[in-house]
Amino acid sequence: MSYAKLFEPGRIGNLELKNRIVMPAMGCSLAEVTGEPGPRMIKYYAERAKGGAGLIITEITRVDDETGVGTPNQLSVTNTHVIGQLSRLVEAVHAYNTKLFVQLHHPGNQTPSRLIGGKQPVSASDVTCNVIGEQPRALTTEEVEAMVKKFVTGAVIAQKAGVDGVEIHAAHGYLVSQFLSPHTNKRTDKYGGSFEGRMRFITEIIMGIKAYCGPKFPISVRMNGDDFLADGITLEDAVNQAKYLEKLGINVLNVSCGTYDSGATIIEPSYFAEGWKKHLSTAIKNAVSLPVIAVDNIKHPAVAEALLEEGASDFIGIARGFLADANWGIKAKKGEDLYIRKCLGCMECFRILNDGLPLGCTLNPILGREFEYGEEKLCRNGNGKKVAVIGGGPAGMQAAVVLAKRGFKTYLFEASDRLGGTVNLAALPPNKGMLAEFVETQQAEIEKAGVEVKLNCCADVNTLKQLGVEAVFLATGGKAIRPNIEGIEKAVTAEDVLAGKAEANGELVIVGGGVTGLETAELLGKDHKVTVVEMLDKVGGNLYPSVTMHLVQEIMKQGGQVCKGHALVKVNDGSVIVRNTKTNEEVNISADTVILAMGVRSERANISELCEAYGDNVVLVGDADKPGQIYDALHSAYNRAFVFELQ
Repeated sequence: MSYAKLFEPGRIGNLELKNRIVMPAMGCSLAEVTGEPGPRMIKYYAERAKGGAGLIITEITRVDDETGVGTPNQLSVTNTHVIGQLSRLVEAVHAYNTKLFVQLHHPGNQTPSRLIGGKQPVSASDVTCNVIGEQPRALTTEEVEAMVKKFVTGAVIAQKAGVDGVEIHAAHGYLVSQFLSPHTNKRTDKYGGSFEGRMRFITEIIMGIKAYCGPKFPISVRMNGDDFLADGITLEDAVNQAKYLEKLGINVLNVSCGTYDSGATIIEPSYFAEGWKKHLSTAIKNAVSLPVIAVDNIKHPAVAEALLEEGASDFIGIARGFLADANWGIKAKKGEDLYIRKCLGCMECFRILNDGLPLGCTLNPILGREFEYGEEKLCRNGNGKKVAVIGGGPAGMQAAVVLAKRGFKTYLFEASDRLGGTVNLAALPPNKGMLAEFVETQQAEIEKAGVEVKLNCCADVNTLKQLGVEAVFLATGGKAIRPNIEGIEKAVTAEDVLAGKAEANGELVIVGGGVTGLETAELLGKDHKVTVVEMLDKVGGNLYPSVTMHLVQEIMKQGGQVCKGHALVKVNDGSVIVRNTKTNEEVNISADTVILAMGVRSERANISELCEAYGDNVVLVGDADKPGQIYDALHSAYNRAFVFELQ
């Protein structure tokens, strides 16, 4: 499919862009401890430039070392020592005719004291961010004036490094946004009170940048179209702010929404539709003559094209799309939509970053590791030697593709009549359709790589030997856990219910409050009364909190219940007995069907036979190695196929 609008050249101020695709700022925590972009960060951004972005805006970039730390290993423009390495980042991005902006950022009250050496966070006023839970102190008037200079200094440093422009982060409830919003700005000095007072901080930053960087140096403002807070910035407020900012002579508005306190609206989980907030950018675009960039939770190029056609924005922000697939843009340009690994909205990237780790992605095992694990680093020494992969789930398909790219003659054996494994079942609950698309993408990758697929085929040693196979990757997944308790034979597994191999009748008790249990409960709760029983004091496992919260809310809306801190003791006819893990009190819960979602154990049915025949040339990947999520399966498969050598 052709996307004429998406690949039409664009202009921001005096800057010409090769297309309408913008990779907006996303924290990646890949900088060196000095705040400079090192080889890992440079490679990360260069790959997105190569992959088709017309403009890249760096991650939140620190302008203040005292109170402005947003993430560990954050890019910084607080000192001139970063100019040399920052210029190398610029060169790497410019090599692909892609432009680069540096985003100037201060988190304000949305950073914990542990990131700023135990200091108290600062803000426009002493209003606490409920997510962080630490009361900030209000900056004094003199401190605000000094903070203006820090933003301006950051812009000057960026300009000296050769960047094409800067973006002031005035959205998402960060410091500049805290001055703009009546929710957080309760000041009575010149930086508060009236609309003009709340706008003064950003006004002085813009005027300072213009004074020191020149009137033609492009300035973007990332702004909220809506805070989604009762006393925060509304769309009407945002339109007025946009008109005001236009008069100040900025060059582009980058429209987003939400704050930490309004949660999922900033970075949307899977239950948000593509383009759900286009009304925000449309209203702002209609009020100004400036070009408008908008992020709209885009997964598919066709949706991006449609938004441009209807005038919702002038440029399309593809954020997590470029995390899941660095080549999102170039694949769209070639009409290879099927080959794009499209963001699931699983929030794993954000969870990982919040844990203080460099950026990661469920679907992209190379993300953040491009410097070490990029495809050009593959050792293509397979020389046609034959390797078998047993199991056609995500881990098996990932391993097979990497091995084939390395030059091995690769066979993929799958016992069923279709590839995808349990991901085909995981795609059935509400809002999980992107998983089905991922299976289709992996199938296309398998075909393109030249992997020979054998469906309805259980590979034994004789079959493998007849083919001349010299090594085996075992990706047979896991088997549902059935605890050894009385009456357990009466229970069925979530996998069997989703696959249609077992029925779910009457009142349901789902044992296990991880992702499988919660999503199965959401799916079945439409037609059944459901109770989820979880032994731990929390449900959701490693799911990002906003995802867990949504699932629990949906279950409750349907009349279901979530029972935490209770362990399964016995399965009776028509009920289960569970024990409170704190008090040891036993409770009887009605249950016509008991569904187990307690995780899996590694499935290695023929491991002894294979090891006897192939020794050290048997490699375990995915759940067959260690049970986990899709993230773990794809990463283990990529890593082991990447380094594999015949023994």
